[in-house]
Amino acid sequence: MKDYLPICREDMQKRGWDYVDFAFVIGDAYVDHPSFGPAIISRVLEAEGFRVGIISQPDWKDASSINVFGEPRLAFLISSGNMDSMVNHYSVSKKRRSKDFFTPGGVMGKRPDHAVTVYGNLIRQTYKDKPVIIGGIEASLRRMAHYDYWDDTLKRSVLLDSQADLLSFGMGERSIAEIAHALDSGIPVSEISFISGTVFKTRTLEKIPEYITLPSYDDLKADKLNYARSFYIQYTNTDPFSGKVLVEPYDGVYIVQNPMSRPLSQEEMDRVYALPYMRSYHPSYEALGGVDAIKEVKFSLVSNRGCFGGCSFCALTFHQGRIIQTRSHESIIEEAKIIIEDPEFKGYIHDVGGPTANFRHTSCEKQLTKGVCPNKQCLFPKPCKNLIVDHSDYLELLRKLRALPKVKKVFIRSGIRFDYIMADKDDTFFREMCEHHISGQLKVAPEHIADAVLANMGKPENSVYKSFCKKYAQINKELGKPQYLVPYLMSSHPGSTVKEAIALAEYLRDLGYMPEQVQDFYPTPSTISTCMYYTGVDPRTMKPVYVARNPHEKAMQRALIQYRNPKNYDLVYEALTEQHRYDLIGFDKKCLIRPKATKHTQMAAQSGKPTRQLTEEEKKYGISFEKYDSMIRASKGNTAKKSGTARTAKKKKR
Repeated sequence: MKDYLPICREDMQKRGWDYVDFAFVIGDAYVDHPSFGPAIISRVLEAEGFRVGIISQPDWKDASSINVFGEPRLAFLISSGNMDSMVNHYSVSKKRRSKDFFTPGGVMGKRPDHAVTVYGNLIRQTYKDKPVIIGGIEASLRRMAHYDYWDDTLKRSVLLDSQADLLSFGMGERSIAEIAHALDSGIPVSEISFISGTVFKTRTLEKIPEYITLPSYDDLKADKLNYARSFYIQYTNTDPFSGKVLVEPYDGVYIVQNPMSRPLSQEEMDRVYALPYMRSYHPSYEALGGVDAIKEVKFSLVSNRGCFGGCSFCALTFHQGRIIQTRSHESIIEEAKIIIEDPEFKGYIHDVGGPTANFRHTSCEKQLTKGVCPNKQCLFPKPCKNLIVDHSDYLELLRKLRALPKVKKVFIRSGIRFDYIMADKDDTFFREMCEHHISGQLKVAPEHIADAVLANMGKPENSVYKSFCKKYAQINKELGKPQYLVPYLMSSHPGSTVKEAIALAEYLRDLGYMPEQVQDFYPTPSTISTCMYYTGVDPRTMKPVYVARNPHEKAMQRALIQYRNPKNYDLVYEALTEQHRYDLIGFDKKCLIRPKATKHTQMAAQSGKPTRQLTEEEKKYGISFEKYDSMIRASKGNTAKKSGTARTAKKKKR
């Protein structure tokens, strides 16, 4: 029968069940759509012949809330949901968010902080020995000792803190099916140590033939540099082909991470997306206002998984991996035909993509058998000589979707790698993207313009983005389309000082663009950038990296990107004066802000000391043009003096 999976005993009884094999505790509302991890895992288990009941957003203050189905036959499963519970709850400034898009009606507070840990301990209050399996994004990125930004501390593996028995990390279709069959065959959970994509705990290493021992948790706490070294070992062992077993010692117990699960073949991925999803939230939520998260994905199509882009601030390397996995055209077309028949479909497919939309195959042939290079990136700092740059398959897919009846437009809204487009000698995709798949503007992610910051981000030099902008403008001019670029920008990333933030503000001034939203760097678990933030070094080189940790400095860097906002005036003024950039304070078109009224200038204006009547503009800012000009001359004089000194020194050297 095609229906939602049971969420209560009544649902279970309608199916004629008197038990479930797995009780799946999730932090989100129950949305049965393939863009939601819990939906995929539960449908995969169903396809394997197991009975799954969903316990959505249980009351973590009441132990009885996880007894919806009684004791499951095989195990409890836990996921925080599609998002990390802490990212879901808090902004980067650690302020509580007002809305939860994964909860009916957007109500905040229906899941606890650190949901995986809390749910695990909740289950253990009643079921001391029943196997507990944790997974999803929150567990996956906390599988080993990790820096927790919200508590500003180094935490143990979530496997220990949650009291769970086994952790499934990454995209868990393979591992969860193997775990389920192992439990069903009678293997005790304590002996399930052989499945790729899992982390387990053990008191002895006798049965583990080959492994790399990481620094102990005590050593990690004692020296942040130990954590940087440990993190980089983990980073270079995220590949399913070359990755080694990793062991992290704790007092009396070891956390053991097996290599990542091998990527799904195209046929396997097609089967996952062909499972009988209901493609919406459970109807019981309708009266509560529905679940807003479905709106972003309801008319979108997942085309791929994985990303070889390797951005330092992204956790995809640790979760989905760097090897691209794709669905067939036939699979995607079949799903498109389903959404076209939805009564709410208006003719627009909102997106066709994945983590990076224009990646449709592995970056090189060797990845299919040998995996990715552990110590090299495919696109950074320059595209690898072995990189296969080819948009033809993606282009063919988009053309097929455009040709479907009732489809007016097919958009590309998930991220595209502009450096990958620029590496393509064939402009056909670039041109068709501009002609058919954009509506007025294209969102791209240069993130910054300072090359030193971009290097820490693992992003291409700014010159690549400039070339992309030029080519984008040229193609749109030829097409007669007045379309624009909307750059995503990030403030306070490790390596960015106030000086680089000012340079970014000047770039935006020259561009004539003021972003409505700015992403302040958010240190989430298991990224290179978060490791930099915590340790102060780049784990790849162990060289020091400047880190803006002071909230006030972070606020200044963020304000500079939106310097036109009157609310940011004081922060921008402080940043510019601190850096002696008086040339950017004034009435010239190159200035970022007007001069600030001071007590001295206000008193001068009130006393009548100015030799002439102040203009309305001068009165507004409490300073005369003469006073402003003298400030600028003094500033330029100091700069010229420094330059002259430098030239004199250079001549003497010669």
